[in-house]
Amino acid sequence: MPGMSDLPPPDAAPDDFAFPEDFPDGADQVYLEHLNGADLYFEVTGDPAGGEAPLVFLHGGPGYNSYSFQAAFGDRMPRAAVFLDQRGSGRSGPLEDTEQGADTLDLDTLVGDLDAVRDFLGAERIVPLGHGFGALVALEYARRHPTRTARVIVVNPWVHYPDLARTLLEEASARRGTPLDDPAERVRADTPDGQHAPVGAARIEAAFELLNARDLLNALQFRDAPTRMRLEFMDAEGQLVGGGEVQEALVNQGLWEFEYPPFLTEIRRPVFVISGAHDRTSYPEQVQWVADLADGDVTVLDAAHYPWLDDEDAFAQALDDALTR
Repeated sequence: MPGMSDLPPPDAAPDDFAFPEDFPDGADQVYLEHLNGADLYFEVTGDPAGGEAPLVFLHGGPGYNSYSFQAAFGDRMPRAAVFLDQRGSGRSGPLEDTEQGADTLDLDTLVGDLDAVRDFLGAERIVPLGHGFGALVALEYARRHPTRTARVIVVNPWVHYPDLARTLLEEASARRGTPLDDPAERVRADTPDGQHAPVGAARIEAAFELLNARDLLNALQFRDAPTRMRLEFMDAEGQLVGGGEVQEALVNQGLWEFEYPPFLTEIRRPVFVISGAHDRTSYPEQVQWVADLADGDVTVLDAAHYPWLDDEDAFAQALDDALTR
């Protein structure tokens, strides 16, 4: 991915940060802190600096938020946990107000934000728990900061975006009843020698011309309408909308061309994958990349993209297994 293919080496030094604010009566700690040049919102349960390495939930989208996961599953987290709204997402400040600006968002910056939160909370090590797009942040954090990562857990990961774009195009074509017309070869033929062929971007443009993004992702990510409606209700309850500027910034940096699999071989911490068999954006192709190249330990559930909504008990058991194996 342009701007993201030459990722920094492991263990870059973090900055120094302020002390957290305590809230009374045993309530969760709630923060909106200026870290790594951005206003980041996160909530904490338990003591992240004491005992076992805390879980840090990294939502997908990109540009979504941690609210619905915390509302649906927060009470069942098996240890101290951090629910982070990533830069420009949810209750965190907008990208345009960050010191880096709205045009420089990339994986490097998101990993820096995560390490800033870890340092701020005084946690020696963390367990990144990444969902969908958030899996990229979790995996890259583990690759770059192995001494600060106890293990990494990814749920329905997205790691190869040209392949994901093809999956979306295949589904859109099938739903429209039109033959698959993959523009990849035409794009490669039209791209001058020495330049990157924007195959992923061409595929996603073709997919969204056939079917709008919301309907397409709903078709691939949910196994039934009640689960989708439950998530939509929680989203409405949280009153958190937007995320478009985050998506736009990442797409401008070449998101749909990003192929993370080469970096998976460099991860030296245990990797665990929780996958929903009905999530056709991730299973089996995206999951297989992580299993093969990062030696990921894979658990497949009878669930879709949001397994904690489909089968909360099965997801809780899979998460506990990933933390104890």
